Amino acid sequence: MKVLKDILYKVTINAVVGSTSIFINKIEFDSRKVAQEDVFVAITGAVSNGHDFIEKAIEKGANTIVCETLPENLQEGVTYVEVANSNEALAFMAANFYEHPSQNLRLVGVTGTNGKTTVTSLLYQLFKNAGYKVGLLSTVKIMVGDTEYKATHTTPDSLSINYYLKLMNDEGVEFCFMEASSHGIHQSRIEGLKFEGGIFTNLSHDHLDYHSSFAEYRDVKKSFFDVLPKEAFVLSNIDDKNGLVMLQNTQARKYTYALKNYADYRAQILENEFSGLLLKVNDNELWTRLIGSFNAYNILAIYGAAELLGLEKVEILRLISELENVSGRFQYLISENKITAIVDYAHTPDALKNVLQTVNNIRTNNEQLITVVGCGGDRDKTKRPKMAHIASALSTKVIFTSDNPRSENPETIIQEMEEGVEPQNFKKTLSITDRKQAIKTACQMAQSKDIILIAGKGHETYQEINGERFDFDDYKTVNELLKQLQK
Repeated sequence: MKVLKDILYKVTINAVVGSTSIFINKIEFDSRKVAQEDVFVAITGAVSNGHDFIEKAIEKGANTIVCETLPENLQEGVTYVEVANSNEALAFMAANFYEHPSQNLRLVGVTGTNGKTTVTSLLYQLFKNAGYKVGLLSTVKIMVGDTEYKATHTTPDSLSINYYLKLMNDEGVEFCFMEASSHGIHQSRIEGLKFEGGIFTNLSHDHLDYHSSFAEYRDVKKSFFDVLPKEAFVLSNIDDKNGLVMLQNTQARKYTYALKNYADYRAQILENEFSGLLLKVNDNELWTRLIGSFNAYNILAIYGAAELLGLEKVEILRLISELENVSGRFQYLISENKITAIVDYAHTPDALKNVLQTVNNIRTNNEQLITVVGCGGDRDKTKRPKMAHIASALSTKVIFTSDNPRSENPETIIQEMEEGVEPQNFKKTLSITDRKQAIKTACQMAQSKDIILIAGKGHETYQEINGERFDFDDYKTVNELLKQLQK
């Protein structure tokens, strides 16, 4: 039990009706989870408005309502707190309720369009292998030491973040690495957290269904660095044209990494094969099992962050050489008849281009590159033709298919993708709505030494169609299909 006034610390309050000296049990923003003596925070979301569920929350036992607009009918015995921003209020309240767990470990946030999951996951792996107790908040999973929890969002809601950070405190976790998505930053999910560092990976076309413009998307990312304290560090990729923008106005210590420009952490690619990368990092040679120039950037971010967090250079190099790839990130297998199948989460134009260019830089061009790709429903429509253009230009053959169509007609999504295909590339393309059939067709088309790239879903083990999630795993599916075809 907590006293209400204690968990309202730092919340911007416009008005209070009732007492703030009452005891509360817990905080909820989902009225279905409310119980006796809970605080209900009314959040205005993309799908529903929590203000519509205030009465229901009170019926279930809420003794406090936090909202942006006071209801017309105020019930006796209930405390109402009118705030400027419910999302921000929830974040500060959550941090207060769980006794500021981010202050008891070394928290590093990673933001950017691509690479967030890889960088956070590999930093978790590296520090764990170095003998530390480590936490992870990522798209793929949440880790509290060695205990795994299911992830539902790239950046969880602020209640969940602080809950897991508190669990990490209880487990003696020393370092935590978390993804900071543009949605999470914009919706104030990371307010009230103390970060020791922030990493910027890159910025490209994504989430323009949510943000009104690319400039807004960029500025939301930048706002994460703007509020970092002077004791923290910022590590920014300055090969990206927005890398230096992220360093403007921050009080934090500034560091840079790059492959092409002069930076604090620089790398040169010496070898790039399916077996891995040989890099020269700040005059030291480094072998890693990760593949492609985009992973060279990820390795630089990991190297720089590890050094800024106090690890020795020689130890970092050794630990990076032992890192294993992240699930659904350039995850590949080679069948008995020498067909290479690659599964990657690439779901933005830039990420897809990076993966395809990586494959093309490695392959000899004597083999086919067959790409299976789709675009998600109820998401940014403007990237659909761009992704189809990239896939058809950089592949030998392309199969357009479904990728979480959600409430949209998958055939309509595919048609919108096809608008980006240039006339000379039409003969390369094929459209198969059913994703399993599309992958099966790619496997049937492939011959020995050919390469199949299945892009868009990566680690996801489901297809989301009309509000339902159906089991579907790209890696498992292609593995099974290749084995069946070998018989």
